[in-house]
Amino acid sequence: MIRVRVTSARGSTPREAGAEMIVGPDTIQGTIGGGQLEYMAIDRARQMLARGEATARMDIPLGPEIGQCCGGRVILSLDREAPTPPAHPDALIFGAGHVGRALSRALQPLPVNALLIDSRPEELARASGPTRLTPLPEALIRDARPGTFVVILTHDHALDFLLAAEALARRDLAYVGMIGSATKRAQFARFAIARGLDPAPLTCPIGAGFSRDKRPEIIAAFTAAELMACLTLSSSRKYPCNS
Repeated sequence: MIRVRVTSARGSTPREAGAEMIVGPDTIQGTIGGGQLEYMAIDRARQMLARGEATARMDIPLGPEIGQCCGGRVILSLDREAPTPPAHPDALIFGAGHVGRALSRALQPLPVNALLIDSRPEELARASGPTRLTPLPEALIRDARPGTFVVILTHDHALDFLLAAEALARRDLAYVGMIGSATKRAQFARFAIARGLDPAPLTCPIGAGFSRDKRPEIIAAFTAAELMACLTLSSSRKYPCNS
């Protein structure tokens, strides 16, 4: 396997420095942006596999000469040291109702490990993707890895509040979001402050910065977009990323 890594990206380029893909004889994982740039890198990586080469470097101007009009310049490093890609963060979805199931589906192709959690086996049976049946969902928040995304949309407002308080007490979760309204957020703020918690990092309502549409699939799509923005745009990795 050959790792192809963007080590320098100047001007307009399809991917940033640090982007990687892994090339095997018949497989490709990841992308450095597609187009002719990627085809050239794949060809060179497979030449390395065939010739037994250990390292290579490519300096590619993204201009008309390669049929790519970005106009920037990319330097690629290729090597046989292909480490295991870093683990994706976890996304814990509490509540397997309509929105929870839709969000679980929306996150499946994205770079997070989505887990749908509920105490109702009949609702989890209607879901696709990984699920967890538990009467103690708060324990999963306590045991979550730093940088985990927590999305709360259960069938019980009191449980929503308890889970959100548990999540905000962590201070090292990447995202804490709760379904609801401005009124529900105000109610939770009073609940949190009474317990010595700062409610500011809570995103509530979730997925509300795009549209007022309340269809479960639309809410799920916008919430997935929020999570991906948090994952990809927070360079400082400050937790929560919306604080």
